Amino acid sequence: MEIVMESSSVKLAYRPNVALILEDSAGQVLIGERRDAAGSWQFPQGGVHEGESLEEALHREVQEEVLLSPPCYRIRESKGPYRYQFPKGVEKFGSIGQEQYYFRAEFLKEKSLLKMEDPSEEFRVLRWIAPNEFKINWLHPMKRAVYTLIFQDFFNLTI
Repeated sequence: MEIVMESSSVKLAYRPNVALILEDSAGQVLIGERRDAAGSWQFPQGGVHEGESLEEALHREVQEEVLLSPPCYRIRESKGPYRYQFPKGVEKFGSIGQEQYYFRAEFLKEKSLLKMEDPSEEFRVLRWIAPNEFKINWLHPMKRAVYTLIFQDFFNLTI
């Protein structure tokens, strides 16, 4: 999946975005509680910058949000795009929503490497859960339809 942002002068309806589903050897996935919304949990994600490929954006976002470099995980598969719109009247970076590409990766290091409390500006805390423990009401309503598809596509689960 090689999509590269070409020019910021083009207004896109949906901003390209990448997200990581990081799994440990027991099949648990890493989620983070958003710093700006207590009780709101999600996978690490972020926008694709001009000139970046999807994988380059993923590596940058994972480094920024959970402080992991690419040697700490191995990408197993990717799927997308999945789209959601921001609430009516909201625009971010000139876009009305996000077009997300999800990457499922295997965590290759010891869990002690992760800073679980206060890891970044994005997340207040990280935690490992079984995919079937994820609760749809942990998400902002705009993201729920996408996460329903993600859990179906990657885990064959209905959340």
